[in-house]
Parts: sequence; structure tokens; C-alpha cells
Amino acid sequence: MIIQPLRKIREKLGRFFVPLVLLIFFIFMIGLVFSSVKQRAVDYKEGQVAETSIRANKTIENTSATEQKRKIAAEAVIPEYTYQEDIAQKQHELIQHLFQLVGKVKEDSEAENKKREADAKENQTVQKVTVDEQIAALKKEFEQIDSDDLSFYQRVSNSFFQIVFSLSSEALETVQNETLTLLDEQMSKQVRQSNLAEARKDAEEKVGFLDVTSNQAQAIRLMLNQGIVVNTFLNERKTQDLQEAAKEAVQPVMIYQGEIIVREGSQIDANAIEKLNLLGMTSSNASLFPLVALVMTILLQIMVLLYFVKQWSDRERRENYLTFYAVTMVLSILVMKFFQVFQTEAVPFIPLFYPAAFAPLVLSLFLNRRLGILAAAFQVVTATFIFYQSIDTNLLTIILVSYMFSGIMGTVLARKRIVDQGTKALVWVVIFPFLINLILVIFQGMSFSNGRTWIALACGLAGSIFSLLLTIGLHQYIELLITDDSVIILNELSNPNHPLLKQLLEEAPGTYHHSMMVANLSANAVAEIGGHSLLTRVACYYHDIGKLKHANFFVENLPAGAENPHNFLLPADSKQIIFGHVIDGAALLEEKNMPQMVIDICRQHHGTTLMKFFYIKAKERNAEVTEEEYRYPGPIPQTREAAVVSIADSCEAAVRAMENPTNEKIRQFVSNLITDRILDGQLDDSGLTLKEIRIIENSLVNGLCSTFHSRIKYPKMKSEAEKMKEEQERREE
Repeated sequence: MIIQPLRKIREKLGRFFVPLVLLIFFIFMIGLVFSSVKQRAVDYKEGQVAETSIRANKTIENTSATEQKRKIAAEAVIPEYTYQEDIAQKQHELIQHLFQLVGKVKEDSEAENKKREADAKENQTVQKVTVDEQIAALKKEFEQIDSDDLSFYQRVSNSFFQIVFSLSSEALETVQNETLTLLDEQMSKQVRQSNLAEARKDAEEKVGFLDVTSNQAQAIRLMLNQGIVVNTFLNERKTQDLQEAAKEAVQPVMIYQGEIIVREGSQIDANAIEKLNLLGMTSSNASLFPLVALVMTILLQIMVLLYFVKQWSDRERRENYLTFYAVTMVLSILVMKFFQVFQTEAVPFIPLFYPAAFAPLVLSLFLNRRLGILAAAFQVVTATFIFYQSIDTNLLTIILVSYMFSGIMGTVLARKRIVDQGTKALVWVVIFPFLINLILVIFQGMSFSNGRTWIALACGLAGSIFSLLLTIGLHQYIELLITDDSVIILNELSNPNHPLLKQLLEEAPGTYHHSMMVANLSANAVAEIGGHSLLTRVACYYHDIGKLKHANFFVENLPAGAENPHNFLLPADSKQIIFGHVIDGAALLEEKNMPQMVIDICRQHHGTTLMKFFYIKAKERNAEVTEEEYRYPGPIPQTREAAVVSIADSCEAAVRAMENPTNEKIRQFVSNLITDRILDGQLDDSGLTLKEIRIIENSLVNGLCSTFHSRIKYPKMKSEAEKMKEEQERREE
């Protein structure tokens, strides 16, 4: 039992005990976590082979990669074009007007030819209007055309004009109709600069299928080549807006803390060097910032712990809490570090095996629920240092949230033996943490078709089960280490072969049986109000151990027919002997290193009640005697268990001495005794409520009635042998 050596160490060190404990705690924490935050001087170069996997030391944007992605996104945008339908109509009208002008010039030429023939003398050769003159006349007509359209006509080649002026009116009309038909067909489509040549070529190919002469076909081709133009234009502004929107939609390329830049054994390439430059890792000296942060974290934990335990005035309690918290946290972090050592890229989920609920659960059960919450919080903070360089950001998020949630769930459980909580313990410690792990996996977008997802869930579930089993398995041994009333100790003390109980049975058998009866009555009553039943039972076994010193001066140990020795003593002497069984009993129990609660119940089981019988006798002899002189030294019961033992002890002794006890007499006596104890202030510090007092009263009455009820005397029945003997005698007579 560690609590006894701890008291001795504390007594030797005095006021230096707490600083020493906190210093040892600080040193152990630094020693466990230092290797995880230790920074090394590095000088990475391109082409170098990485001795270990290089991970990002912070989260930062990869600006060059982001810009490259945005450029690709902008290039991938489909340009926005605008189709102008009026261009097709305009081209149709221009070509149609051109043919009209050609037709007009041809009519004028024919009229001029007829005039020349009429003016010519007989046998005189008439010079007709030539093609060149017709072309000149046509271009003369162009002078009347609007300047915006003139450029179109000026681009028409003389070859076209020479062909059309050589055609007949019918042939010209055919050329006009076919040209406009093919033009409208092509211009109804979206013609861009990129496919203009293709549109013209397509139209020219269709000319070959027309029923026209070669000159007509040539004229049509020339005009189509002039008439088919671009009617769909690039909308540069809208295209630029789309490109900008595409760039903005690109998420920044991030380098996350913990991300592997170069794997162990791989060559450092230019891309890796660029990332390392952004991170400032290509050439850097060892940084002290992580170590400084770790030291500040441990100091903060110590400050919070000291401020927390300050609320208790009991120095021993404060020091016990500090010591147990420090030991528990060191062991917890040691286990965490163990899992971190075996965590690799191949098995990244090993840390989820860590029993995160164990330390908070143990601290909550044995010390204080808020200490458990404190441990849960600082476990997570310490985990950020331990797993600082070993895992990627996504997994780190799962681990930290899982640790925090599991730790908090452990503190929610009721502060009683975990084996007695059954399904509740399973739900709080295992089921709920598993569900939060499932939520985290979904949040991270991990696929359930991937085996790694199921491994992560299985590891988290195993860690929760490990926490529960570890707490159940170690509960009684932790009790043994930190308390003096553990189940193991109480079971040993309740063994009838214990030397003190054997001595009590041999030297004071009446007191022994009285103690057994009080133990049964008290343990049952305490169990019904939710108190510590086993501890109460053991305390009852030893509560009258002080009677060993003067066993024959207590009536229950007198042989049958023996005269009470107090008849030969003065009341003051009897008082000292009776008082002595409380004082001597507590001293003997302290000497035997009994649990403090057992010693306290021994001291408090009579409280400061009045020893009425001897007080009255003393009063008869000396009227100046006061009640205070004949009251037990106390103190009055300080716990519910002590109060129950006090009441049960008096009830059992009185009912045992009662003549012809009936259920009603027992009930009335117990009720009156409890009322007297309340009025006398004996239960003021016990913490019992009126409801609990009523439960205790009913329990004691039921127990006493079942033990001391009056028995019905049945008439003796003659045996079958006696009947047979009488029958035989009558026959002989």
C-alpha cells in the first residue's frame, strides 16, 4: 500500500515534498516528449537521398503550384464567341446589289450597241461596247455606293467581272441565284476565323455538283470566296471574365503540416526543393520554439493543477491528489509515447490503440471528476507534441479529437466501481467514442471501400475496449496503492482468521457476536442508502476491539450467573473503563495500521452520548456531577456509515437485553432511540437526510425483528416409541 510509505516520505520532506513531486513530474514529461520536438540542423540539396522521410513543418500555400493550376484552368476555358446574324443578310444584299449593277451595265451596253448600229452608215463596221468598257462603267456606278460598302466591291477581282459580262442575261441570272443560295447556306452557320477556309472550300465543292458551265462555275466560286466571311467573333471580354472565374475557382495548393515532402530513401528533386524552400527547410538551424512551447505547456499544467488543489484545506489530501495525478499522467504519456515509437507510414493508425479514456477515468473514479477532465485536456495537448512530426494533418485531427472525446466520456461515468456500472460503462467508454471515430472518418472523406478506413475504425475501437478492460482489471490494485480501505484490504480484514478477530472471539466472545450482529444490521442499512457497505461491515467487526483490555467488565462477556463487576466499582471508575474501550480501541487499530475509516468509526460509534446508568448513580452520590463528565469523548459521527453503526450498536445491545421482544416493542424502541439521537445533535455532522434516516430505521427494525422476535412455544409431542410402549403395556394388562 503506497499511501503508508508516502506519508513517511511526506513527513521527512515536509514543505519540500510538493516541489519535489512537481519537479520530478516536469523532468519525466520533458524526457518523454523531448525526442518528438527535438529539431535538427538541415541542409537539403537537389539530388540528395533523404535519410528519413521529410515532413512539412507547417501549413503553407504552394504559390507556384497554385499559379500553374490557375493557368491551366484559364487555358481550359472554352472561348466565348458572338454570332452576328445581320452579317449574312448584309453579304446577301451586297452580292445581290452587285449583280443588279452588273445587269444594269449590261442593259446599258446593249442599248449603246443598238444606238451605234443605228448611227452607223451602210456597210460600216459597228464597234460594240467592250468588256473593259463595261467594267469601267460598272466601277463608275460604284461611285454612287456608300463608302462603308465600297470596300466590298473594290475587292472583287476583274476576273469575275470579265466572266459575268461575257455571260448572257439568263446565264448571269443562274450565277446570281446559285451564288446567293450557297452563300445563305454557309452564312447561316457560325463561321469563325478558324473555320473560314473550311466553309469556303465546302461551298466551292458544292459548285462542282451544279448544272452550270465552267465560266458560270468560276464566277460562282469567285463570288463565294468574296461573299463568305466571318460572322462569329471572339468575345474577348466575356472570355477573359470566364478565365478569371476559372482561376478564382481553383483552390490554393497547400502544403500541410506533417505532409511527406520526400519519402525515406527517395531522391530530392527540383519539385521537392521548391516546396522545401517555401517551408524554409532547405537550410535551417535547430529551432528551440517547439521545446519552449513544450516547457510552457508543462508549466501551465502544473499551474492549473496547483490552482485546482488549492480549494482543499487538508494538506494531506492536496499532496495525495498532486502525487497521484502526476504519476497517472506520466504513465499515460509513457504509453502514448510507446505507441508513437511503433507508428510508421505503413501502420499510421497505431496511435489509436492508445487507451485515452483510462487516465481521466481513473482520476475521476478515485480522486475528482474535474481532475479527470484536466487530464483529458492535457493528454490532447501533449499528443500534439508527441505526434508533431510523425503523421499527416488529417490523421492528427482524428487522433486528437478521438483522444479528447474518449477522455471526456470517461469522466462522465458515475464515481463508483466500474464493474458495477455494466452497460453504462460500455456505452460511455466504448460505443460513443467509436461513433465519434466513425464521424471523423466520414468527415475526412475516407472511403469505406478502402481497407485503411476499417483499420482506423478497428484501432479506435480496440483502444476504447483497452481503456475499459484496463480500468476494470486494475481497479482493485489501484485502490490498494492509493487508499487504505481497498476491497483487497477489507476482504483480508473481514477474514475470521484475522489475529484480532480470533483474539476477540477467544477473550470476549460476547463482544465478538455482538460485533457480528451489528455488522449485519449496519451493512444492510448502509447498502440501502447507497453507502460503503463492505467498509461498514469491516468497521463493525473492530468497533469494540477496545473491550479486549477489560473484557469481563462488559456484561455480554460475563459467564452465566456471574455478578456484574461494576457493582463493586465507583461510577467514576466504571466510566473510565467504559470510555476506555473507545480510546483503547482506536489506539490499537492505529497501531495495527487499520484503514482510517475503521479507526474513525471506532472513535465515533458512541459519539458524545450520555452514559445514563453511571451518570444517574454518580448523581445519587454527588449532586454536583455534570452530564459532560459522563459523555463519551466523541467526536459525533462524521459520515453516514459512522452514524448507522452508532444507531445499530445501541439498538442491538438494547434489544438483546429486552425481555420478550416483540416487533412493536422493537420498532418503538428504534424510533425513540433515533429521535433521541437527532434531538441530542448526534447526527448533525453525518450528512444523513430525513429520507435516509427513515430507510435506516426500517432496515434496522426488520433486521432486529427477524433476529430477536418472540418464538411460539409448541406443546411437546410424544414420540412414536413412547406410544408403542404404552400400547404394549395395555395389552399385557
